[in-house]
Amino acid sequence: MNAATHAHPARLTIDYPDRELDRLSTLLRPVYVLPIAVVIGLIGATESGGAIAGGMLVLPALLMILFRQKYPRWWFDFNLQLARFGTRVVAYLALMSDRYPSTDAEQSVHLDLDYPDAGQDLNRWMPLVKWLLAIPHYVALCFLAIAATVAVMGAWLAVLFTGRYPKALFHFVEGVLRWSLRVQAYALLLVTDRYPPFSLA
Repeated sequence: MNAATHAHPARLTIDYPDRELDRLSTLLRPVYVLPIAVVIGLIGATESGGAIAGGMLVLPALLMILFRQKYPRWWFDFNLQLARFGTRVVAYLALMSDRYPSTDAEQSVHLDLDYPDAGQDLNRWMPLVKWLLAIPHYVALCFLAIAATVAVMGAWLAVLFTGRYPKALFHFVEGVLRWSLRVQAYALLLVTDRYPPFSLA
């Protein structure tokens, strides 16, 4: 990981599985992922008071930043753990690991967010417009998501026939997930005012 990635307040790396992957698990991945997908879906569905994007408490955090210039640590911790869990599930579905996603252990997905000092690090008015400023990223991510889906389908065939995930495809999908995390950190999690780079790195 380069220095620029370390400097960003939203960071994601996924360990490349430099070994033969389980072909049966790969073949049946859409079936295997269902139970854990239901769990994460229920977490998102049961959140209230402004639940968006998998249960992240956007509206309450926005109001706290706007009116109190605070970001409660427990809100941050909840969103961080939910982002980690969700990313482990997505990485498993994308065949980046054949270890079943844990609800709490880091496993091969390393995701971190810097906790902001809302009074010093965050402009209290920015949460009102971040969703609008992020629209170019949403457009780019729509196309990248399509490309990543095609890459995962290619990786699925490669793993079935060779047992290995092609490194170039792995790093591309990892980059798309990293880009998406940075946009979430900016526009939904509201943990940074730093505009996300248009970069997979």
